[in-house]
Amino acid sequence: MTEEIKTILKNADAILISAGAGMGVDSGLPDFRGEEGFWKAYPSIKELGLSFRDIANPLWFDEKPEFAWAFYGHRLHLYRETIPHDGFKMLLDLVKEKNDNYFIFTSNVDGQFQKAGFDDEKIYEVHGSIHHLQCSKRCNDALWENDEIIDVDIKDFTTSNIPLCPNCGGVARPNILMFGDWNWNGKRASKQEAKYNTWRKRNYNKNIVIIEIGAGSAVPTVRVEGNLLSKRLQHTKLIRINPREPEIENKNGFSVSLGGLEGITKILN
Repeated sequence: MTEEIKTILKNADAILISAGAGMGVDSGLPDFRGEEGFWKAYPSIKELGLSFRDIANPLWFDEKPEFAWAFYGHRLHLYRETIPHDGFKMLLDLVKEKNDNYFIFTSNVDGQFQKAGFDDEKIYEVHGSIHHLQCSKRCNDALWENDEIIDVDIKDFTTSNIPLCPNCGGVARPNILMFGDWNWNGKRASKQEAKYNTWRKRNYNKNIVIIEIGAGSAVPTVRVEGNLLSKRLQHTKLIRINPREPEIENKNGFSVSLGGLEGITKILN
């Protein structure tokens, strides 16, 4: 199967890289898959009996902003310090071979693809980005870059550094789509989506290969996109790299039951 995948990649006109949380695990980022994975990264939250779904909720910015920003501030620092693993470089080399005819479709909010050298104009962050801020009250549609330094007390899981909206003075929040989120400002993501749709239309009749990495079914945004495109577009093939849920639902797909870096290495080297 590996040789068949390599042949398909060789003959590809365009590459769609789609990625979920599993893409960052080999860079040392926490695996939030399941409660135990989340609690291992945040034992203080385990003591409170809160799940990732519980804490990734915009209500905390109203009710307890110092707690909300302890969580997102810690993640912000982690993402800033993280170095993308070698799989990013392999993928970047691949798309350069295709004359940069590629797009990134990711549910990750960490900005690792930009850090690895991919063009920001060719990335669709469907759930937003931690590197941008908005007003938690949505007093207006402004978005601004997140250059805040958040000092987090991990033991008590709190912070005194609470970013504020420059317009109304209220609490600011990351421009991330959270659970039960009615105030998310999707303006930036919508612009990215428009560029993604234009790219897709331009490559409609070309040989597109989707390389999907670390996208689970718990939050299925990335998997759904790959499934739909590989079924709908005649010349599109899907390569799914996933150690736990590698199943492929259609004949235009290939399953690679490995972690992100190992799977990328296997199909590209």
